[in-house]
Amino acid sequence: MISPLFFRQCLSTHGMEFYTGVPDSLLKNLCACLTDTADTHHHIIAANEGAAIGLAAGYHLATGRTPVVYMQNSGLGNTVNPLLSLMDKEVYNMPVLLLIGWRGEPGVKDEPQHVKQGKVTCALLDAMGIRYEVMETDETLLSAQMERAAEALHTTREPFALVVRKDTFGPYTLPTGAESPFELSREEAIRQVAAHLCHGEVVVSTTGMISRELFEYREAAGEGHSHDFLTVGSMGHASQIALGIALQQPTRQVYCLDGDGASLMHMGSWAIIGQLAPANYYHILLNNGAHDSVGGQPTVGLRIDFPAIASACGYKTTLCVATHKELDEVLAHLDTHQAPVLLEIKVRKGARKDLGRPTTTPIENKESLMRLLNEENQ
Repeated sequence: MISPLFFRQCLSTHGMEFYTGVPDSLLKNLCACLTDTADTHHHIIAANEGAAIGLAAGYHLATGRTPVVYMQNSGLGNTVNPLLSLMDKEVYNMPVLLLIGWRGEPGVKDEPQHVKQGKVTCALLDAMGIRYEVMETDETLLSAQMERAAEALHTTREPFALVVRKDTFGPYTLPTGAESPFELSREEAIRQVAAHLCHGEVVVSTTGMISRELFEYREAAGEGHSHDFLTVGSMGHASQIALGIALQQPTRQVYCLDGDGASLMHMGSWAIIGQLAPANYYHILLNNGAHDSVGGQPTVGLRIDFPAIASACGYKTTLCVATHKELDEVLAHLDTHQAPVLLEIKVRKGARKDLGRPTTTPIENKESLMRLLNEENQ
């Protein structure tokens, strides 16, 4: 394994002192190290991976130095446009070191949403003409690898990628921060919202812990899963999936269970929801200010005003709660508010260590929901 501090020093040795990206579970220890050792102008957790490439380009333009962008391979798709139309040698020819967590690596067991991405990660880099190597797990070999990478970045001024396997980085623990002031856990909030639903509503839940916690609630309550779409991948797109359903089934209430990190990733979607203004759309934002599923790295979620943003985008009703009592009171009358509604629920960071994963496949989940949705069309 590679010590995150050792790798941080390797980067510094080669003049790479600016880091940005979206956290990944395979890179969480490195992200923790960067959060702990770099200031906020030199380590920026970006809204999405494409935005991170933009930040990296700006840094290079201002300094002439090589930036570092980290991501899960699922986020590589968000970078295709800026890598090919901004950084590429046939356009502006700008260097960037890409650190790509290799979820779904062939031969390594992983969740369904990562399998295809893992198969095509290296082929996608080949197709884009980006030179890459699989990151070494021995520090001596890594030092030599970084020499090669730095030389390539310096001489070609082109992007260079290190593809990072599971368990490449050793542990790194951030100092314990202040205890969360919020009463509700995310799972408790999901239980309250789900228990309130009883009239055929459809729920679209975002990727990560939220979908896992919703699935476990349904299992414990013996309710089945036919009303839920568990968006196990496609981070940031759950709100638009819910919008697509709501527009086509205007007599059915549609709930989107979203997270702050996911919402920030593609926040322009809120403007489309607000302008189309479906009267059956309920956007439930579970905000803990963290990328909880991939190591708990911070978002800006608790430092911005989500209800004000939603209101400016055209949502008809915006609400914010932070306690069991407040949430119960709002849920009791939620369907009396003009929609689309944004309900922000501020919750604690963290999840149960024994939290399970969906036992149905994505295809089974899709087909079950489609049978429900199409019953009314027959």
